[in-house]
Amino acid sequence: MDWLTAPFEVTFVQRALWGGILVSAICALAGTWVVLRGMAFLGDAMSHGLLPGVALAALLGGNLLLGAVASAAVMAAGVTALGRTPRLSQDTGIGLLFVGMLSLGVIIVSRSQSFAVDLTGILFGDVLAVREQDLLVLGGALLVALLVSVLGHRAFLALAFDPRKAHTLGLRPRLAHAVLLALLGLAIVASFHIVGTLLVLGLFIAPPAAALPWARGVRGVMALAALLGVTATFGGLLLSWHLSTAAGATVSAVAVALFFLSHTASGLRHLRTRPATPHPTAD
Repeated sequence: MDWLTAPFEVTFVQRALWGGILVSAICALAGTWVVLRGMAFLGDAMSHGLLPGVALAALLGGNLLLGAVASAAVMAAGVTALGRTPRLSQDTGIGLLFVGMLSLGVIIVSRSQSFAVDLTGILFGDVLAVREQDLLVLGGALLVALLVSVLGHRAFLALAFDPRKAHTLGLRPRLAHAVLLALLGLAIVASFHIVGTLLVLGLFIAPPAAALPWARGVRGVMALAALLGVTATFGGLLLSWHLSTAAGATVSAVAVALFFLSHTASGLRHLRTRPATPHPTAD
């Protein structure tokens, strides 16, 4: 069993595992609502929208986390503002922000003549470089995400399934949507330096989507999504160690593979439990 335990005897792999566990929990809390509301494109746009702030912070020698927070705030404000424009669909507004922020990030990187900004590191992250202070940040982010999820659960639930009823019940759907965007931004900002902006959706979308066929209720989806995220983290780090592949990308690939396995197994289960169609009989 050395092949199973040996990688996790190394300190930096242990930190990577703990980082992945915390990220999986954060992404499960926010990603469940994203999947239920069909907001995957928004999540993708916001993850890419971090690039300008992170690139500028790295170029100026500032704090990357603060740069990511600034970009996430700009994206959330932009999505909220464009969503209120009557002649512009939400997808169109998100797409414009997505392209604009990504282009701005690449422009900032291209202006770095000394190549001080590591674009590859920003896009793909480095889960094996997780430090103890990163774990503290992730732990704090998880507590905030958990608090927001508990306090906003009723409003998020109504917003996900019937926004008009949410307004009728006095749950202020616009405010709930803004808070949900903030939760989404928190999850992405907390996770991007672990698996990168391009790969964060692997843990953000795949585990909740994989949990949907098997869980009962939103809380069940969140719990199972967190478990699947932890499984993807463990399996991805293990495969990465033995196959010498990029750790963050391998974790995300395992998460996506678990999604396809889950839905394949769910399809087979429905085929087995489907009642046989009676053959017509001649009178």
